Amino acid sequence: MDLSGALAAAEAAPPVESLDVVAHLLKERLGAVSVSFLIVDFTGSSAVRLGAADSVESDDPPRRIRLAGTLYGEVLRTQRAAVEEQEQGGGGLRVVAPVTNRGDAIGLLELSLSDHPSDETMREIGATAHALAYIVIANRSFTDVYQWGRRTRPLNLAAEIQHRLLPASLACEAAQFTVAGALEPAAHVGGDTFDYVVDRDSMQLSVTDAMGHDVQASLLATLAVGALRRARRAGDDLEEQARQANQALIDHGRRAFVTGQLLRVSLLDGSTQFINAGHPWPLRMRNGKVEQITPKVDLPFGIQPPATAYRVQQLDLRDGDRLIMLTDGMLERHTEDLDLPALILGTAELHPREASRALLAAVLHAHDDDLPDDATVMCLDWHGHRQEVRDATAGADLNEASPPA
Repeated sequence: MDLSGALAAAEAAPPVESLDVVAHLLKERLGAVSVSFLIVDFTGSSAVRLGAADSVESDDPPRRIRLAGTLYGEVLRTQRAAVEEQEQGGGGLRVVAPVTNRGDAIGLLELSLSDHPSDETMREIGATAHALAYIVIANRSFTDVYQWGRRTRPLNLAAEIQHRLLPASLACEAAQFTVAGALEPAAHVGGDTFDYVVDRDSMQLSVTDAMGHDVQASLLATLAVGALRRARRAGDDLEEQARQANQALIDHGRRAFVTGQLLRVSLLDGSTQFINAGHPWPLRMRNGKVEQITPKVDLPFGIQPPATAYRVQQLDLRDGDRLIMLTDGMLERHTEDLDLPALILGTAELHPREASRALLAAVLHAHDDDLPDDATVMCLDWHGHRQEVRDATAGADLNEASPPA
């Protein structure tokens, strides 16, 4: 079964059953005892088995699997397939492969085999896992099943609105950069958002934080993000994007405000522009040192006088730099004892996806899992504008699977 076969089988099935069909085909092709797909939640801390070959219907709710300290967690973190011997279910071997698209870790493909897989079998598993990523992306527009699987707990109305403002993929890799974002909402949602887009000649990032909590904060965030996206999609520059966000909050925000930071990086020459609208300053890691960037700060969106232009500033971004953009939930009182620069250095070797999650986990732990405000991190690794071709197999080469444990 190749990529075209997997995609054809998935499209012939209903959106909810597309993964089951591909799992069944792969089971028949490889003579596997079982084949299933697990989708990973937004935080990367747990997974749910959504698709399986010959699965048995049950009234019991699907079991959520914690990933920490498991083979699943290791595969997700390293993005390398792993093979281990099974002690239960009649023995045999278990293969777990990452289902990832451009750095966005969507889930895991799991197979039980009676014999050790050959190199050719591992390549086929890898190709199918890659195809599954595209199948999930294509089908999640038509059903809520995939959204449900990504949620550790039910969302209240404010959190539902907030999640719909986030980009569809929380991470993206290209030749010049890798970017990833992570958000941990408070019990009373604080209105944090992050966004990114990649165009032919540039990439743009934004992090915003709406005033207040709950639904009102989410509605303010909707105004800000909607205005920014509208201006950006019209081809407007950063100054005009900021102006329109400010005007939208003045016109419709009922005297409330949103802080924000906008970033534009040229993929042609690496030049970087940004605007700071009353937002916490970013951090930059370079050559083993972390420093705070101290820009000129304009007023938040919704407060700055309409006739006053937002200042577009230059940011020094060099090959190998890691840039961290965050919200004030990362700087709350209980996190004062956390050495954020040390945490950034300690996660330097991690993919931005894993680094963002690790920073959020540290802040969440400092608050005993009860955040008073949303905490958001956006991590950008700049590889350099001279990079032209991305290695699509980097970090997920299934021919280098770990040996059986």
